[in-house]
Amino acid sequence: MAHVQVHAEGVELDSPTLVEGLPGAGLVGKIAADHLVDEFDMTYFGTVHCDGLPEVAVYHTDQTDLMPPVRLYADEERDLLVLQSDIPVSPTEASGFADCVTSWLDENDVFPLYLSGIPEERDGIPEMHGVSTGDAADIVTDAGIEPPREGGVITGPTGALLSRAGQVDLDSVGLVVQTQPQFPDPEAARVLIKSGIEPITGIDVDTQQLVERADEIQDAREELAKRLHEAEDESTQANPIRGFQ
Repeated sequence: MAHVQVHAEGVELDSPTLVEGLPGAGLVGKIAADHLVDEFDMTYFGTVHCDGLPEVAVYHTDQTDLMPPVRLYADEERDLLVLQSDIPVSPTEASGFADCVTSWLDENDVFPLYLSGIPEERDGIPEMHGVSTGDAADIVTDAGIEPPREGGVITGPTGALLSRAGQVDLDSVGLVVQTQPQFPDPEAARVLIKSGIEPITGIDVDTQQLVERADEIQDAREELAKRLHEAEDESTQANPIRGFQ
């Protein structure tokens, strides 16, 4: 049965913010989410058991314990949750996955931040824009985040999550940043953190290691990015809509 299983029952959260880190274009969401988990040494909080997730076991460097592929981490002090994923969600199951996750978020009064990259040529620092569902438009405005300068579509599981949030009138924010789709993009992930996650949550995040380890991150994530690029329908990304709207 599709559900979210909480393991850390002793962790108390009060209307927390969730940062979603599913793999997608430039791996921007995953890199940002992974950095938060590492930077704050977050507690392994729960496991996501939803339709669309393959039955696989994940192992990490210098650890013998196997882990499920999609996990929740918590920081009680900062009232923060992070959804960390080591695998893409099947596009054919994205709707069921989004329904499963959104139901849990709604039941537990969790405010989600959804992260996506838009494959665009850029000159200098990547641009980032914000969209919202429910009554979260003021959150975007108050954080000083610009709305999109042109229309577009957010695809993949993150698009399904935002769509489902809109259907049930759940407050949520989607952050869309310019990225290079073929390779991991730590700089775009840094922009998501500094220009989006920080002002919305009020949490200060040190991204120096993210900058210093950019080459290492690119090497470590390049194979996953390649697989996502070869199967674009499984990848979360934003795409512009040009022409008449």
